[in-house]
Amino acid sequence: MTATGAVAAVDLGATSGRVMLARVGPGRLTMRQVARFANDPLPLWNGVREALHWDLPGLYRQVGRGLAEAARSEPALLGAGIDSWAVDYGLFRDGRLLGLPYHYRDGRTADGVAAAHAVVAPSDLYGRNGLQFLPFTTVYQLVAERIAGTLAAADSALLIPDLLGFWLTGTRVTERTNASTTGLLGIDGRWDADLRARLRLPSLFPALADPGTPLGPVLPGVASAFGLDRRLTLSTVASHDTASAVAAVPMAPESAAYISCGTWGLVGVELSDPLIGPASRAANFTNEAGLDGRTRFLRNVMGLWLLSESMRHWQGAGATYDLARLLAAAAESPAPAAVFDVDDPVFLVPGDIPQRIAEWYAQRDLRVPEGPVATVRAIVESLAAAFATGVRTAAELSGVPVRTIHLVGGGARNRLLCQLLADHSGLPVLAGPVEATSLGNILVQARAHGLLHGDVDALRAEVATAFPSQRHEPRTEPVRKAG
Repeated sequence: MTATGAVAAVDLGATSGRVMLARVGPGRLTMRQVARFANDPLPLWNGVREALHWDLPGLYRQVGRGLAEAARSEPALLGAGIDSWAVDYGLFRDGRLLGLPYHYRDGRTADGVAAAHAVVAPSDLYGRNGLQFLPFTTVYQLVAERIAGTLAAADSALLIPDLLGFWLTGTRVTERTNASTTGLLGIDGRWDADLRARLRLPSLFPALADPGTPLGPVLPGVASAFGLDRRLTLSTVASHDTASAVAAVPMAPESAAYISCGTWGLVGVELSDPLIGPASRAANFTNEAGLDGRTRFLRNVMGLWLLSESMRHWQGAGATYDLARLLAAAAESPAPAAVFDVDDPVFLVPGDIPQRIAEWYAQRDLRVPEGPVATVRAIVESLAAAFATGVRTAAELSGVPVRTIHLVGGGARNRLLCQLLADHSGLPVLAGPVEATSLGNILVQARAHGLLHGDVDALRAEVATAFPSQRHEPRTEPVRKAG
């Protein structure tokens, strides 16, 4: 029997990061957190406005410290892998980072969208890359950079996990699942040179690498700086965090939908081939690369950002609300007069989300949720309704007969959300694992190191055994139809 071994997963979300240490082998999958840290955007004045950036040096420091702690905890640590959010990147010249990467919520991309669509129609773009329209997709960010003149100095670009991997090992690649979110990767899995030429974008991203590709040992100076064993090697994983999360959903893809619920809610099904017809485009569904050549057919929903940003606003105003207590109170409070559109662009940028929700209702002559409890109930009810609609649409477009919804990520802890999703969809909801992204990261590494074998479905079977899901059945009374 294959022996067990230890690997570390670096999982970077849009609001926090963590380093997880796992022991893996046939029939064994255990995991614990060895480091956790905040990932806060940096508003930096650029002479014209405050622009949002990522604190990549700070994240790099935290990643190095976390890996050092993992190595101290497990001297025989075989390796590590990094996943993160998608679309954002750093620009380089001669191996030097030219500036802090922009945050995807920065508002600079409107010019990029307009300029790109003036050259390539949205329908043509969808036929080329299969991606839903999101104004912050990498291709629009790069066109905005070209217009601003900031691409001229760059000779390469790296997506966030690849950037950190380069700093740690000196190896430059573009991992495939994350590349599929850029808008520059064709539906055939190759870089679209014609699209790049039409948009007057230079060739910046390095060669593609599949999940499980060795990157090499950490550099000597890195090992010395963080107290790491030089033998610690890094490999690529499914480095788009949603790709890792979906790889760890303990589902039967032929009859289930998934929701990876964190800052964003990614709602969809897994397919063997992309769906790029007009109906999929009209529904704003995306086709992104998954593990083992699978396609993640999904759409973005605003997600738990609405809750976390509301809590940040209330706490910034001096309130001492506890989210768990607010959710418990919300479960006992009446449903809102109507659900609100969680994907309205007004909710995308940071700020006073509760006030924006109140204005959304007031502008439509609907009863405004009054106070934090009512606001939280409106958020969770509206998210559940949006998720249920996304599942129904995914099933209709794909033909997958969805009989179960798997909800993974931080949202799996939210019992109210899970129950309301079951009620709105009329389907059982299986909640968990919470740390699906880290688990997907770990499973790919374990397979690369020979600790596990088989395709993604075999890997999911390990998750199902080690991390049983919690089942939420639709309530017998019909859910009150919200507007």
